[in-house]
Amino acid sequence: MQPKVLIIEDERRIRELIADYLEEEGLAWCECERGDAALETFRLQAPQLVLLDILMPGLDGYDVCEAIRAESNVPIIFLTAKSEEDDKLLGYDLGADDYMTKPFSPKVLAAKIKALLKRAEAPKKEGSEAGETEALEVDELKLNVSAREASLAGSPLALSPKEFDLLLYFVRNRNRVLSREMLLNAVWGFDYEGDVRTVDTHVKRLRQKLGDRAKWIVTLRGNGYRMKVAS
Repeated sequence: MQPKVLIIEDERRIRELIADYLEEEGLAWCECERGDAALETFRLQAPQLVLLDILMPGLDGYDVCEAIRAESNVPIIFLTAKSEEDDKLLGYDLGADDYMTKPFSPKVLAAKIKALLKRAEAPKKEGSEAGETEALEVDELKLNVSAREASLAGSPLALSPKEFDLLLYFVRNRNRVLSREMLLNAVWGFDYEGDVRTVDTHVKRLRQKLGDRAKWIVTLRGNGYRMKVAS
């Protein structure tokens, strides 16, 4: 079954351009041109990845992203003319996985889509091929790697794909000092073109979701982070 990409974009020319490249890459797609119809389309189409414009009629992309994140961890790429650093950081803060500024290269966008889909699917495939589930447990935190599910004190944690990958890396490297560059390369990949402050934004969101266990992730000024928790 082909992975499906939902294109939420109000400019028809851009939707058609993206759709042509997705078809060349063997990916299925569906589309929506208004922010106020995006969530309904998302629920009906059940895509594996979302391309999301910010400035749209009805509802802006930030609100759409927040609404999708409230019920799904599907990868989201912002595709927008808003290029200010604060705009990008807000997008990451709301749970976006990547960000591309218009005008963009369709080939680079297609490569980013394939990379995100591959990273989201790889742990599931590895677990399936191995015929077993990797489970990690630290204190009251439990991670099911193949299912990409996390729970804390028996309650599920709603994590985006990048938040799950980041938490998993912290758990596997707990009590070690991890620089922002190490985290960026491990979770986002060596080919990621974004800023290291993306790491700070995702750590902030992760701490929010950990609640009173946020203290597990310690900031080491000038060095990065460390997950300080008993094994």
